Amino acid sequence: MSNSDKPINQPLRADRAKGDAWIKAFLRRVPFGMIATECDSQPFIKPTMFVYDENENVIYIHGALEGRMHTNIERNPRVSFCIAEMGRLLPTKTAMEVGVEYTSAVVFGNIEVLTDGDQAQHALQMLMDRFFPQLKAGVDYRGILPEEVNQTAVYRIKIDSWSGKEYRAREDFPKAFSYQAP
Repeated sequence: MSNSDKPINQPLRADRAKGDAWIKAFLRRVPFGMIATECDSQPFIKPTMFVYDENENVIYIHGALEGRMHTNIERNPRVSFCIAEMGRLLPTKTAMEVGVEYTSAVVFGNIEVLTDGDQAQHALQMLMDRFFPQLKAGVDYRGILPEEVNQTAVYRIKIDSWSGKEYRAREDFPKAFSYQAP
């Protein structure tokens, strides 16, 4: 079976694959991801904060009402969304065999702009609660007004499938180290 015959969410290395509960926990923990859209066979990747709504099995993000991402999803709502963390670097005696520990998940689905004001307000509040839990609406900041959801785009990724992977080398891997910027 070639890779094109496999489901897009099937990892090559089954021994590194993770299940649904692991992916959900990772989506709740990691705050930042990359959304991939496509236009005229050109992929585009955009970094973004997000919140995963486990009850609805969707991801919410927000962004501009105009721009490349908005235009791309109007033309093609199929997206992928990736989150990842890098672990230790794993040196070996040959450049071909060096490696890295990693944790990642990729979500596949369709994205839409929320047009219902209540849904958009709910999603924005979920983002506020995730990233600014110490701040309370009506106390530390003015609550989200209905007209404000018309000034930003609130997006919902409806998850069709996903995959999660993790690789950790043994603790005593020779000369393993964490990356430090030069």
